[in-house]
Amino acid sequence: MLRSSQPLTGPNRKRCREDEMLLGTVLDEGERGFIIDTRSAQAAKQARMTGGGTEPKSSYPQWRRLHRPLERGRPLQESFIKLVEACNDTSINMDRWLSRLESCRWLSHVKAALSTACLAAQCMDREEASVLVHGVEGTDTTLLVTALAQVILDPSCRTLAGFQGLLEREWIKAGHPFHLRCARSAYSHARLKQEAPLFLLFLDCVWQLSRQFPFSLEFSEHLLLTLFDNAYASAYGTFLCNNEKERRVGREVGTPQCRMKESTHSLWAWLNQPGEKKKYLNPLYSRNALVIWPSVEPQSIQLWQGLFFRWIRSSQYLDEAWAEIQRLAEDD
Repeated sequence: MLRSSQPLTGPNRKRCREDEMLLGTVLDEGERGFIIDTRSAQAAKQARMTGGGTEPKSSYPQWRRLHRPLERGRPLQESFIKLVEACNDTSINMDRWLSRLESCRWLSHVKAALSTACLAAQCMDREEASVLVHGVEGTDTTLLVTALAQVILDPSCRTLAGFQGLLEREWIKAGHPFHLRCARSAYSHARLKQEAPLFLLFLDCVWQLSRQFPFSLEFSEHLLLTLFDNAYASAYGTFLCNNEKERRVGREVGTPQCRMKESTHSLWAWLNQPGEKKKYLNPLYSRNALVIWPSVEPQSIQLWQGLFFRWIRSSQYLDEAWAEIQRLAEDD
């Protein structure tokens, strides 16, 4: 599996021989690969006017391009805001609640992300083909798809340590702009142009996987909630800044080095302390070496109540039940 930003073909359909050669070396003679573009065909075509574009079929004859559009900006943020507002409104009746849940379209975004990740996973597992995923910059929906596909395909990514490594590799090192995307929250009155809950969408999709495959993920919902909290407000340096360069030299030219490793603590180091680690483990976990294929039927996608209802409904009894399950698992 490969990931990248969009090719810069521009309106004149420029070619990049080095890129063509690079993708050509991935495939042996007679093999084919799939390019999954997370933009619509129309959006990719319009991107040529600003220097972007897509891979011309004539220059990449062994690659087949598939468009699977995923929202990445303002529409996704507005969907998040509408959902939180609906969840916090305890005065609405059933019909009104269902109408608002449908109109916010959050579950549609979850379904689309899972469907695209399943497509990438199927190309690799069933077609035994190489897959290149890209969107615009390769730091948003691209990472969403590649990270989810690895959770679906690779049992090591479903362990606590493997999942941390996945986040470090596919989100942090790959340059997801956490500072811009998670600058505020759904409660803020500001509407920042570049804010969008892509990382939250990923966590929601992983929660859907954990609900459908309750024995296959070593970590619990508590880990996903902790990651959500730390992406938006954290005492640790793991999700600070927008990329590795900023973590080393600062966000603007001339600013002193951040020295993130020296001046902050790692979230992973805290989570992996023996006393803390057990809080995030799934007591029902049993290693599953198989690919886990989630259902993406509308009836199978559910609202993540543990996150979106956490501010209006006590989780006391659920927490007590979970603690009892952990105790019984330890006794066994």
